[in-house]
Amino acid sequence: MEAIAELERVQTGILRRIRKLEGSRLNGTVSRLSSILRSNGVNDFIFKSVPSDYYNWPLHARRDALNAPSIHHLCKSIVLVNNHAPPTVTDSSNSNYSKYYIVVVQYSAKFSAEAVKNFLYALNHGNIPKKRINMRLAPEETSIKLTGYQHNAVTCIGMDTHIPVILDEAIVKLDPPFFWLGGGEVDLKLGINTEEFISFVKPFVVSCSGN
Repeated sequence: MEAIAELERVQTGILRRIRKLEGSRLNGTVSRLSSILRSNGVNDFIFKSVPSDYYNWPLHARRDALNAPSIHHLCKSIVLVNNHAPPTVTDSSNSNYSKYYIVVVQYSAKFSAEAVKNFLYALNHGNIPKKRINMRLAPEETSIKLTGYQHNAVTCIGMDTHIPVILDEAIVKLDPPFFWLGGGEVDLKLGINTEEFISFVKPFVVSCSGN
């Protein structure tokens, strides 16, 4: 019995230290991203931590956890790669024809890569052949390398590298104009005012989803 009790004490101590480290990590991320946001004129935002099994929950439960107005206010950031770009296009130095884009889209909507392709074709006035535009989800290791964020933690705030952002037009039409996206950690979410987000990030606003 004493051995069992001792084991329980050890396990409790380990769990306590893990929680302390996790809390320190989250606080560090909140501090860093908050500083970036405020220094760029964004003041209407909030961070909220969520349980580790958050992504196993249905959308209505996630909505309630964040006190979001609707499930449509829950959004995600996904990194896309143009795998048909010519060998000369290797990075995001040209926002109009980048190797990579990060798209912010609602969880409740169906993302359309074809809509993004058509937008980029029009943006370049048809000077880029459509066969040279083929947007696909970037491999997870590529997303991590470019953004510095793990899967389910990706946000377009404070990324390791510059990637042009595409914001789905449906998000701009949300009422109230405030949406949630990843907060830089898997168990951290960022809620942000839409107008302030657009003013800071300066994304391309594109209709790229459907129901």
